[in-house]
Amino acid sequence: MEVKVNALENHQVELEITVPAAELDKEYNAACKRIAGQVNIPGFRKGKAPRMVLERNIGKESILNEAFERLGQNSLTEALNKENIEIVTRPEIDVETLELGKDVIYKAKATQKPEVELGEYKGLKVEVEKDVVDDEAVQQQLVRMLDRQADMVDAEEGAAVEKDDFVTLDFKGFVDGEAFAGGEGKDYPLQIGSNAFIPGFEDQLIGAKVGEEKEVNVTFPEDYHSEELKGKPALFKCTVKSIKRKVLPELNDEFAKKASTFQTLDELKADIRSNLEKNAETKAETQKREKAISMAADNAKVDVPEVMVENRINAMIQELALRVEQQGLKLEQYMSYAGTDISKLRENYREAAATNVKVDLVLDAIAKAEDIKVEAEDLDAEVASMAAAYNATPKQVKKIITEQGRLGDLVASVHRRKTANFVIDNIA
Repeated sequence: MEVKVNALENHQVELEITVPAAELDKEYNAACKRIAGQVNIPGFRKGKAPRMVLERNIGKESILNEAFERLGQNSLTEALNKENIEIVTRPEIDVETLELGKDVIYKAKATQKPEVELGEYKGLKVEVEKDVVDDEAVQQQLVRMLDRQADMVDAEEGAAVEKDDFVTLDFKGFVDGEAFAGGEGKDYPLQIGSNAFIPGFEDQLIGAKVGEEKEVNVTFPEDYHSEELKGKPALFKCTVKSIKRKVLPELNDEFAKKASTFQTLDELKADIRSNLEKNAETKAETQKREKAISMAADNAKVDVPEVMVENRINAMIQELALRVEQQGLKLEQYMSYAGTDISKLRENYREAAATNVKVDLVLDAIAKAEDIKVEAEDLDAEVASMAAAYNATPKQVKKIITEQGRLGDLVASVHRRKTANFVIDNIA
């Protein structure tokens, strides 16, 4: 096999590959056998039709294309290994010669994995500030617990709406004197001050009493998700149906017994402090890890191909689509609610995608420089962890990964995590 390599712009590379005619003959005969076992030809048992009959019924060109599928895949893999080239996109194949008795000549064009010039990645000086766990932090946690244990009670008769009140509301919106679609609600629950509505809406309800109508004047934001309403002034006619307020329990031993497994408030405070300290430690370690990897990436030089960024954006959007589907939404619905579209979503992901790709490339380069490899026990540990997370057996997880063709992704993920651990372990 002969290989000629042509470097192109934007990290693209073109390989011109020549495969001896004998290899094509061998693959052609193998293709005939495979096809013969898959088709029914009158007068012949499945798998027994001779080559000449197959050519007449299936077509010589179709068999040649079937033969090239394997010949091309195998020869391209061999050529890439021979030239020590790693590609990151599906190759574009241009077949120039594909005839029995002649050498096969074809070109394969793809984006090549860029070279990384590593900077400092060992002995990094990483400093992070750990959250301070003091009496105030403990008190804030207690306040949140009190809030969760609060009772909701009706405001006294004749009370007016105040900030933080919970109201139910009837409303109808008008733009230019006309009611608009989606601008009406009945018995709508709203906490005053939650900023769930258009800016200024909730503040204007303060002072309203149950049963009285209140006119609220607002202007829709310029970035509002509805094109028809962007920047438009609107009038909402609102009626408060009910007002409820939170009544917090007393902070004492009885509260501790009700809200936890402890018998006294002091025991509860001690437990809160212990948990906050553990969380602060974990957060600091996570920040330290992220900062070290970020520093190693910043110290390296690499020209990231745009196609790798685009592919990563595609993957991020697919992950988002899966997450929102688990919540019963389609991606299109989510984007509508969020006031965005696919082009804005892609642009929002671009910076993070570029950073993630660079980090991956740098970790791959460090792994190569330090000869870090993924061992069988590394994969077994990862599969066991995934099995525990999904309440499955390692055998079931392995089966799913294999069936979905994700073994390569799993190996790459474990490899990079192992390399990241190497960087962390070598912090100064």
